[in-house]
Amino acid sequence: MYGALATALPHVTALPSFAADAALTPDDARAIAKEATIYGFPLVDNYRVQHSYFVDAGGPEFKAPWNTLFNNARVYTPDDKAIQTPNSDTPYSYVGADLRAEPLVFTVPAIEKERYYSLQFIEQYTFNFAYVGSRATGNDAGSYLLAGPNWKGETPPGIKDVIRSETEFAFVLYRTQLFNPGDIENVKKIQAGYKVEPLSAFLGKPAPAPAPAVDFFTPLSAEEEKTSPEVFSELNFILQFCPTDPSEKELMARFSELNIGAGKTFDFTAFPPDIQKAITDGMADGWAAFKEHKETMIDTGKLSSADCFGTRAFLKNDYMQRMSGAVLGIYGNSKEEAIYPAYFIDDQKQPLSGASKYALRFEHGQLPPVNAFWSLTLYELPASLLYANPLNRYLINSPMLPSLKQDADGGLTLHVQNESPGADRESNWLPAPKGPFFVVMRLYWPKPDALDGKWKAPPLKSAT
Repeated sequence: MYGALATALPHVTALPSFAADAALTPDDARAIAKEATIYGFPLVDNYRVQHSYFVDAGGPEFKAPWNTLFNNARVYTPDDKAIQTPNSDTPYSYVGADLRAEPLVFTVPAIEKERYYSLQFIEQYTFNFAYVGSRATGNDAGSYLLAGPNWKGETPPGIKDVIRSETEFAFVLYRTQLFNPGDIENVKKIQAGYKVEPLSAFLGKPAPAPAPAVDFFTPLSAEEEKTSPEVFSELNFILQFCPTDPSEKELMARFSELNIGAGKTFDFTAFPPDIQKAITDGMADGWAAFKEHKETMIDTGKLSSADCFGTRAFLKNDYMQRMSGAVLGIYGNSKEEAIYPAYFIDDQKQPLSGASKYALRFEHGQLPPVNAFWSLTLYELPASLLYANPLNRYLINSPMLPSLKQDADGGLTLHVQNESPGADRESNWLPAPKGPFFVVMRLYWPKPDALDGKWKAPPLKSAT
């Protein structure tokens, strides 16, 4: 995501018209479009964010050019709208990595052992393929090399580890713990110690020839991604930077029947009317399948964030789980780094709404078991963004424990509702909108009891 990316890979040569397989039936087209929707959404939504952060220099969310570190010396607020379900605990830093010309070297400073930090390495398929930080590598200083799929070099001196991305572009997301508002200057000093540079600069050698300029596809909006067939044109653009994994060769051969794939041109208007309808119906089928999966597997707790994020090997080509992670909280951590018990419904199995009041009670000694910290954050629906409220309070987290009021028995009750629960309980109040919302608990660097299920998140009980 940084460095010097200009603007543009040549758009692939157009195919004359429809299509790779003249015998394609509407049923076949509908099934392929459904499968490609489930498969492709994470890549497309990831690209939407990357474009807003690293390409669209005039846009409101722009951070920096590719291969350039950007430090956000604040936590997220409702004004941050590019990424759904962001955390508001850890100021972020970002690198959009263009690895086509040469690797990048990531250098981190020594950080006090009490402070959690992490670098999450995410490739274009949205798999988390590596970590640097408190859990993964410790809080000592070090330099790490990030290489793309085509780099063949040896590990240079001064490099602790070589990290490989299977795609030519990657996103590196830093999180640096903020203990309280007065701690922000300390976070800024740590961020100033983060460094990213091309390998040639790290070694003091001449830079290689730059990679070809890229004519970046203008991404669809978050709403259009769900309904516009142009989503497959965008997917084709992204896939040219994503070498096909051997496990997906048959899948890509099937997608090619609709001209979906790297090096192909998807022209919706060139298809006959019956195939056009089949494609749009197939997209709707994909989103209907996601809705059913969410309601039957995620809302009910049968599956969780721990099942949605991780490496390619961990997810085992479960594309619905990958889609779920992207829709509900793109860039979520792998479970070893963080887990996210989420509340979409209350203990009565009703969707959460500001028309009701809710209580989340941790029994004495049953706070979330973590090595780093935990938090509870509220998101307004349908946008899945932080809720603007008069307290400017978007979460309650473990660093706030000294200011929270304990129950008489030593437990802790948090109040989630639209109106104040009263002055005596306002310290424990997480403000909610009048309409629909959901709540996410975050456990950073969870302890074994949280990972193996011995500790379970308490229910969010309706108090009305």
